[in-house]
Amino acid sequence: MRRLTSLDAFFLATEDERTVANVSALVILERKRANGRRLTLHAVKSLFAERLHLLPPLRWQVVEVPFGVAHPSWVDGTVDLDFHVREFALAGPGDDPCLAEQVASLAAEPMNRSRPLWEAYLIHGLSGDRVALLIKLHHAAVDGVSGGEILSTLLDESPERREITPVAARQTESVPNRLGMLLRGLADVPRQGLAAVGAARPALTHLDKVATIRSLPGISEITGLAGRFTIGGRTESGPIQRLVAPRTAFNARITPNRSLALVRLPMPEVLQLKEAHGATVNDVVVALCAGALRTWLTAKAELPKERLLAMVPVSVRTASERATFGNKVGTMVVPLPTDEADPVTRIRSCRISLLKAKEQHAAQPRNLMQQANDLVPPVLFGPAMRTVLRLASSRVLNPAANVIISNVPGPRTPQYLAGARVLANYPVSTIVDGMALNITLFSYLDSLDIGITVDSEQVPDSDLLAQALVNELDLQLRLLKPAAAKRR
Repeated sequence: MRRLTSLDAFFLATEDERTVANVSALVILERKRANGRRLTLHAVKSLFAERLHLLPPLRWQVVEVPFGVAHPSWVDGTVDLDFHVREFALAGPGDDPCLAEQVASLAAEPMNRSRPLWEAYLIHGLSGDRVALLIKLHHAAVDGVSGGEILSTLLDESPERREITPVAARQTESVPNRLGMLLRGLADVPRQGLAAVGAARPALTHLDKVATIRSLPGISEITGLAGRFTIGGRTESGPIQRLVAPRTAFNARITPNRSLALVRLPMPEVLQLKEAHGATVNDVVVALCAGALRTWLTAKAELPKERLLAMVPVSVRTASERATFGNKVGTMVVPLPTDEADPVTRIRSCRISLLKAKEQHAAQPRNLMQQANDLVPPVLFGPAMRTVLRLASSRVLNPAANVIISNVPGPRTPQYLAGARVLANYPVSTIVDGMALNITLFSYLDSLDIGITVDSEQVPDSDLLAQALVNELDLQLRLLKPAAAKRR
């Protein structure tokens, strides 16, 4: 058995009838494999069966502790591939908007907690002689990096599947009864207390950097008080900048309804901007998102005068923690230059904002998000987390941030799944109360594959935001040409 950390448990605790913590990959594939045969459900199931021993999160089943006296545990259980791996065909034209609509609905469905928390769907009926595989995982088991590790285990670098060393018959764990789980939970209470004591100083002295609660009343005061009364506590050099997010239409309590927009940007053009401005790929990506948001909100007459704030996830996983799965993640809050009309200035501004955010993130405890969660006793954890999210999305308060932007690097070489060539790999992420807009980017080959996940009630026009991203890149490239001509 493996006890969930408080950060892992957070993603279970926040789920309700409106919120799910599913993270997915939508892999677009050639329908025919290298051997000339079509990709079938049988081939996909065989792939999962062959590599299941290398993929612990696909075997983990969550087991709750009675009365919530401890966080749940993972049990390495049995896997029924007939349940987890399914197929269906799209109705309609089979284009990307049709695919996105179906995937958004599937990704928003909660998963059966009596089974390991993953699903895979082979989707037929796509135009252009393509198929798709939607791999749906739960955020309690994986973060962005560990989710990528699962995907890389399933994919190959050539049409021929690499040799996988077979293993002896796996011994599954039986699920303990309620009394057994209660006794295990009670035995864990002293460790919980020690974890809370150990987390108190680093968490309280940096509480205003915890993205989910930073906008709540009194957080800054608690942080300042803890810093003054803690030996070796946090110190700040220079004036402290309090970032306040303006309110937008998509910063409210979410509904159960989801929409997804898929868009691709050419990586060579992004790299061209990177070199021209002396920036990083991430600087350019964030600047493109800022420009697209500015254009989109302006067209709706909803652009705030103040800069929007982006919540940017950051992996804090060390090399020794690779292949351990679970969540090792922090967040940065980054101002977006949505108030800046000049596109070139937007890239420079993002460069400065991200550098400052990285410096602040480096100065805080590596596992700050988990340490903040460790302060809450498990018996109060679920209600406390849901209450925090409700408060953070209240119309009375400013949101913690306006939008989630995540940029995940991927392979630059061709990938294959069961012999079928991967054409694109779109991330499908999650949204939460107060932030009904998530832009996640995944680089593959010479493209940035982007999934824009939204609450369709609050953001009914995510396709226009996707087009604004394409237009923003075109605008930035056009501005490079006169500058290059002047240098000549």
